[in-house]
This record gives sequence, C-alpha cells and structure tokens, in this order.
Amino acid sequence: MDPLKTLARLFLLLSVGLIPAAAGTQPDFNSHEAHPDGSLTVRYFAPTAQAVTVNLDYNPHGAALVKDADGVWAYTTGPLPPALHMYGFAVDGVAVFDPLNPDIDPSFFYRTNTVWVRGPAPKPWDVADVPHGVVHHHAYRSSVMVGLKDGVEDYYVYTPPGYEPASSTPYPVLYLLHGWAGGANAWLADGQAQVILDNLIAQGRARPMIVVMPQGYGDMSFVTSGFKVWSDEAAIGRNLGLYSQALLTEILPQVEAGYRASRDPHDRAIAGLSMGGGQSLVIGLSHPEVFAWVGGFSSAVVYNDFASVLPKLGQKDAALPGLIWIACGTEDDLIASNRHFVAWLRSKGAKPTFAEIPGIHNWPVWRDNLIQFAPLLFRPAAAR
Repeated sequence: MDPLKTLARLFLLLSVGLIPAAAGTQPDFNSHEAHPDGSLTVRYFAPTAQAVTVNLDYNPHGAALVKDADGVWAYTTGPLPPALHMYGFAVDGVAVFDPLNPDIDPSFFYRTNTVWVRGPAPKPWDVADVPHGVVHHHAYRSSVMVGLKDGVEDYYVYTPPGYEPASSTPYPVLYLLHGWAGGANAWLADGQAQVILDNLIAQGRARPMIVVMPQGYGDMSFVTSGFKVWSDEAAIGRNLGLYSQALLTEILPQVEAGYRASRDPHDRAIAGLSMGGGQSLVIGLSHPEVFAWVGGFSSAVVYNDFASVLPKLGQKDAALPGLIWIACGTEDDLIASNRHFVAWLRSKGAKPTFAEIPGIHNWPVWRDNLIQFAPLLFRPAAAR
C-alpha cells in the first residue's frame, strides 16, 4: 500500500478514537479552566520537563506549576478580577503557547494566550443587551511610515450606535493608540474598547463618539528590533516623529473625509497606553490647535530631557489642551517617570489630572483607564 495513504488512514483512525492512545501520550484535560470563585487553573502537558511556569497578565514574576503522575503540570491562581486575562507558559525556560487554547493575544513581540474570567455581575467590558456600534477596518499606502509590509498601514474606526453618515451634526473623535508590540487591533482584541464604548454610551456616561485606532509605528524596525530600542532615545524620537507626521497628515484627514467627524479641536481627543500614551502626550501637548483632550495611560515618557521633546511648553502665550489626564499603576515600573513628567508639566504651568491606581503594566489597568477617561471627553469643564 502507498505509505502516504497508510499514514493518512492511521491519522484518521487516531482522530476518531478507533486506536487507543499509546502510553505516555497526552491525556485529555482542560488547559485553561475558570472557576466560579474567579480563580483560574492552567495546565500544560510536558512529561519530561524539569520546570514549567506561567506568566499572568505580563507579570514578570512567573508562578510554578506542579506535575502529576500523567505528566500534566497545573497551577491555580487566587480569585482574579473578572476580565480578559493573558497567560503564557515557559517550559524549562522556553516560552511556549498553550496548544489547547486557540485564543491568542495579537502582538508583534509578546505573544500569549487569552482567557475570560467572568464575574457574578456584568462589567463594562462584557457584551450587554445594548445598542452596538460598528467597527470598520481601513488600509492605505503610507508615504511617511517606514518598513511597513507592502507599504500598507491599517487602522480601525469605531462608529457609535445610531451613527448616521448623512447626519448634519458631526461627531467628536477620540484617537486611541496602542502600546509597544501591539497592532492596530490591540484595543479591540485586548482592550475591548468597542464594548466599553457601547456600554458607556448606553448608560449615558459617555457622549457618542468616533474612535480611531491606528497602528502606531512610524518605523517598523522600532518593534521588530526588539525591546532594546527603548534604550535608544534617538530611535524613540525617530519613531515618534514619523508616526506623528503620518497621524496628522494622512490618517486624520482620511477620517475627516470619510466620516461625519468634527474638525473642531474641542471635538478631538488623543490618548493611548504605554508607548501610545507617550505618543499621545507628546503629540497632544505639541498640537493643542488639533487636540483639546489628551490622555496617557502608563505612558512611556522615558526621556532624559522633557524640554527637548516639548520645547514650546511653558513659553509665553503657549496654548495647552483643555484636559491633560494621566494615569499609572502604583506597581508599574513606569510610575516614577510618570510622576516626574507630571511634576515637570506642573512646573511649566500645566494642570494635569494625575491618577495613581493599584496595578502593574497590563490590560486590567488600561481598560479601567479608558472607562474613567472616556466619560470626561467632549463635555464642559463643569460637567466633568
């Protein structure tokens, strides 16, 4: 018999369970099991491994799994906040995916699996029985950005429930930027921004708004070269400069040409997390004539000299955005630089709102930041 046909037949018999599994093969088990109390058990089959650990929600301190007689390693967390959580295994020090979980965090660099832990009551990031907005995906050839695949940049646009393209009333716009290693879809896949906005708008807590989520690299080598780029301030500046140019001269005009987007600066906001937070703060503070609302979540404000990045701040008659909202987790490695940046802003006459909240550098913090920030936007100062 043809050996290829024999192999195919054997695979078919194994797949439907007509041939018993050989000793030592992987047993049946649930690799990611959320429990009613909010705890999570993760499991990995590695009978010959010496050690297996799990990293949860980007926490650099991994937890050790324990192996049973079948070679399945397991670890159970304490109760977790109800949310979408990220986890990744390391087997004898080598990072691996959970092969039994198809849900993977989209990222250029930090690839992990994802799992939902649900709570007894719905959260702002849980899909509810409310009117839903629509997410649109766009792609175009950028003449500014460097290193894009086929020269194509992409971005997503959320339009709120009830959005009418032919309406005579324009909508305010929030430009929402992702962090380093993420892509244009990070705020959708990991941040659940579209669900959060649906719920906030339905509750009357946020104004209906358009949300634009672009991919955030002026130079793709800034992410493909690895984390070492963050020790190169020239590379940080080059990436920011190219990205700022593309955002202001390519993406923003396209959005305002294709959507009922207000062109009034008081109806434009910019915010982001980590790398995107640093970008939002620099771009927004440099262009108050474009953005009246600026936010930074766990922002990568890792500059040795803030004045070199924002030279006009503090000068006589220099304008400022109406709202500068900055937040960071108290256990985040970036908390010191954020405190330093806020103090510097205040020394230049700016009046940022600074929220220090419990947490590290991860999505549970950033989702909560968006929930707190979005209701402040596009309202009179007395209503905030």
